[in-house]
Amino acid sequence: MEWILYVSAGIAAIAFLILVIFLSKALQSLQVTLDSISKTLNGLERQLDGVTRETTDLLHKTNALAEDIQKKSESLGSVVDSVKDVGVTIQKFNSSLQTITNSVNLAVEQNKDKVSQVLQWSNVLLEMKDRWTHRKKEKTVVEEGITEKGRRERGYY
Repeated sequence: MEWILYVSAGIAAIAFLILVIFLSKALQSLQVTLDSISKTLNGLERQLDGVTRETTDLLHKTNALAEDIQKKSESLGSVVDSVKDVGVTIQKFNSSLQTITNSVNLAVEQNKDKVSQVLQWSNVLLEMKDRWTHRKKEKTVVEEGITEKGRRERGYY
C-alpha cells in the first residue's frame, strides 16, 4: 500500500506540474493582452491630451467669439435706436408737411378768386410790357431811319 501512496503523490505532482504549465501559459497570454491594453491606453491618453488641448482652444475661441457678438449686438442696438429715431423724425416731418399742405390748400381754396385776379392782372401787365418793349424798338428803328429794307441793303441780315 505504500506504493499507492507514492503513485498518488507522483500523480498529484504530475497534475500540479500540468496545472503550473497551463497557468504559466495563461499568465503569459494574459501578460501579452495586458501589454497590448497598456499600449492602447497610452495611445488613448496621448490622443485624449490632444483632444483636451483642442477643446480648450476651441472653448477660448468660442468665448472670444461670444464676447465679440455681444459687443456687436450692443452696437447694433444703438444703431437700431438711431434708425428708430430717424423714422420718428421723418414721421413728424411728414405730419408737419401734411399740415402745411392742408393749410395752403385751404388758403388757396378760400382765395381762389383773388389768385385768379392776380394771375389775370399779371398776364395783362406782361402783355403791356411786351407791347411797350416792341413799340420802343420800332420807335428806335424809325428814328434811326433804318427800315427793314435798309437793313438788308446794308448787310445787317
